Amino acid sequence: MKSELSGAIIGCAMRVHTALGPGLLERVYEDCLAIELEVSSYSVERQVGVPLHYRGTLLNRVYRIDLLVEQSIVVEVKAVSAIADLHKAQLLSYLRMSGYPLGLLLNFHVVHLRDGITRIINGWNENEPRATGRQESSLPPP
Repeated sequence: MKSELSGAIIGCAMRVHTALGPGLLERVYEDCLAIELEVSSYSVERQVGVPLHYRGTLLNRVYRIDLLVEQSIVVEVKAVSAIADLHKAQLLSYLRMSGYPLGLLLNFHVVHLRDGITRIINGWNENEPRATGRQESSLPPP
């Protein structure tokens, strides 16, 4: 199911990229992708606050997920010349703090969107254990 949904999200993103091309602001791509997903009958939440627990205090809305699709896939929209490790770390931090299992990092500032897609699974790393559920975090800002 997650694989089918992530494929559908990528398809919507490709339609947006085909229509607009590279060179616009992230916010424009985010707005258009949200519209495309809604027209395709997916539920989309925008600018979703990511809870951060630090020393027993909830810091809510410190960080925001660009798009949350079907309450299961986090989508971060970028319009940068190249995806940096910092962008990947940001998305992974959002996944860990929120407990969602899958994230898509979509960079629209590329000639072909297929070159701007990064898929990140919460806790999947050959060198670390798999993350489970929502957890307290004392991570530095992404």
